[in-house]
Formats: sequence, C-alpha cells, structure tokens
Amino acid sequence: MSDIDEIEHLLRLCTPAQRHEIFQQLRQEFTIHPLEQELHARAEIILGAIQRAGGLTLRMIRGVIAESAFDVEVVERLKNWESLPVTGDPAYDFVLKDRQGEVRLQVKLQRTKSGQPWLAHQARKAFRSLPPDMFVVETQKTRGGKTKQTGAATRPYRFGEFDLLAVATYPSTKRWDAFMYTVADWLIPDPNDPKLIFRYQPVASTANEDWTDQFQTAVKWLRSGQKKTIRAQ
Repeated sequence: MSDIDEIEHLLRLCTPAQRHEIFQQLRQEFTIHPLEQELHARAEIILGAIQRAGGLTLRMIRGVIAESAFDVEVVERLKNWESLPVTGDPAYDFVLKDRQGEVRLQVKLQRTKSGQPWLAHQARKAFRSLPPDMFVVETQKTRGGKTKQTGAATRPYRFGEFDLLAVATYPSTKRWDAFMYTVADWLIPDPNDPKLIFRYQPVASTANEDWTDQFQTAVKWLRSGQKKTIRAQ
C-alpha cells in the first residue's frame, strides 16, 4: 500500500468532523482558485462577499456561471469542434467552428422572479395560452444606452448578431449542465421593430419543434436554413 493509499484509507475511517478539521488545516497551505491570489482574499471571503451583495450582483454572477458552465459542460465535451477567441464586446459569447464553418452562440440564464423560475404564461398576455411548463429568458444586453446618431436603445439584440441561443435552465432544473437551444432567427421579433429580438422569449422545458436540449441538433436546424418563428401563443 502506498502512502497515498494509506492516507485515503485513514480518511475513510475518520468522522465527518475529523475530516473537516484536516481540510481546514490543508486550507492554510493550499488555495482553491488563482483568484484568491489575484484579490488577496481567501475563497471563503470572496464567496461570502457575493452572498452578502445579493440582488443584482448575485443575478449577474449566475449569468457568468451560466457562460462558464456552457464552456465546461458543453464546449469542452464537443468532438471535432474548436472554440475560437472572442474579442471586444460582441453580441455573442462563443464562436465554435467545425469543418462546415463557424457558429456564433449567445448564452443566457433562464429568468427568475421573486427567486422562482418565471413561467411564460405569467410574463406576458400574449404568452397566456402557452403550456404551463414553459419558462422565460430575457434576451437583451446587460448594459443599456442609446446610439448617438438615432437615439435608439442599444440593449436589444438585432437579428443576425448571433446564430444560436443557449438558455441555461438551472433555475428550474438545478443543473448547470442543462441547456435549451434554438436558432436565433427563429426568436420572436420586437412588435415595435421587427429588426430587433423581443426582450422576452418563451422557453420549452423539454425538446420540441422549436427548442432542443442538444447543441448538435440546434446546429443542424441552423444550417438547414429553415425560416420560422418559435411558438408564442
């Protein structure tokens, strides 16, 4: 038996309280993440600060977690796909490339309200006839503003700015590896400007003709060139 094997055996014999005490001793020597050194603060302090901030900060953090989860749970597991660098502040979070070309993908987190998943039929009158198991995603940029030329709002996304939308369904599934996908051009247009993507989009909880839980299926839909709009009522 090696030293490591013996240590692991002894740890299995320890009580939870004893293992926790050993862990606390090791934490004095080892960091969990490089961010601890960058911020000169232990992970426990950083996480405590995020929890204390709550509200908007916590929602923004969850959005960032959704992007990171997509990178780890989806992108890193794709075969024959390459993730290209994204520079500047484009309307997409990822550029993925295979032999047939590039796909620009935007990641959003399923919307919550009062700490609960927001149901589509509760969000908008036009959605009231949708099935009760459909949720909402908010598709607009985090930062607002207006263009100097026309004074138009800059938060809405425009059709053509990205190819696929991936929605992290953690609020309803409690899983960071669960995503629903659709083709960006299939999203509901803004009733006041058909060139813009409407702020709220209904998201299916299970795969149907508009939404899929498989990235490869969404790519197939995109490359088929099919023109449609997802069900809104």
